[in-house]
Amino acid sequence: MNRILQDLVNLLDLETLEVNLFRGQSRDLGGKSVFGGQVIGQALVAAGRTTDGDPPHSLHAYFLRPGDMTLPIVYEVDRVRDGRTFTTRRVQAIQSGHPILTMIVSFQRTEAGLEHQATMPDVPLPDRLESSRDLNDAWLHSVPDVSDRVFHALTRELAIEFKPVSPWNPLKPDVRPAQQHIWFRAAGKLPDDAMLHRCVLAYASDFNLLSTALRPHARSWFADNMVVASIDHALWFHRDVRVDDWLLYSMDSPTAQGARGLSRGQIFDRSGRLVASVVQESLMRDTDLPGAGSQ
Repeated sequence: MNRILQDLVNLLDLETLEVNLFRGQSRDLGGKSVFGGQVIGQALVAAGRTTDGDPPHSLHAYFLRPGDMTLPIVYEVDRVRDGRTFTTRRVQAIQSGHPILTMIVSFQRTEAGLEHQATMPDVPLPDRLESSRDLNDAWLHSVPDVSDRVFHALTRELAIEFKPVSPWNPLKPDVRPAQQHIWFRAAGKLPDDAMLHRCVLAYASDFNLLSTALRPHARSWFADNMVVASIDHALWFHRDVRVDDWLLYSMDSPTAQGARGLSRGQIFDRSGRLVASVVQESLMRDTDLPGAGSQ
């Protein structure tokens, strides 16, 4: 396991402060606030620490305030329901006395049932594609005059590897269809811990969704006139998953309006099993447009 992936695993290993109360640290990934996937992953860990070990099957989160990357985050868990099959938890992520995220998580005892699923898109396999890190280096060479924040965001080492099927340069955005396919995996071997793999998947599921909704408008999250942020995030776990093997994230954005864009994603493993589904609404405000609001 490389250093950055080990740091993510450590980041997800929350400190227990009291019954139902946990604390986690933050990392700077080059954005303006705490990465939403980090808060979702840590909140899922906190919820799981209060159950009997049944796997989570869904979560629904709202981002309420930007998180401060320099401060720890406290997670308060409300044990809403302990049922025979389903268990429900509510989690509040708190900084400086204010909630920055609220999330509901549902856990289900494993049971047999009817099965069907969507078919995985027919796309090139990851071994035939360039990594995002190599693509970012090439794009930075073509646009050398970028801000320190943008440079850090594109050159930072991540715990997740990405290989886009159809690369899209955020420094020179052009009009594309509102869909994209990206292979991803943890940047190293993870322990055989099913809950950890689901938490890392939750962390990774927040990457690239917002950019899917920006593609038809040739807008980049790096542009000074764009205010972008995740508003909410819903994730359903369908099947067991290993995040340290390649997974295909197939995303589309069916609509954008009112400075908000909706993005959907299906996550498949290499064998074609649908392991998770994601929906996210994002703020994508162009401040140059007449009538644009404020945060």
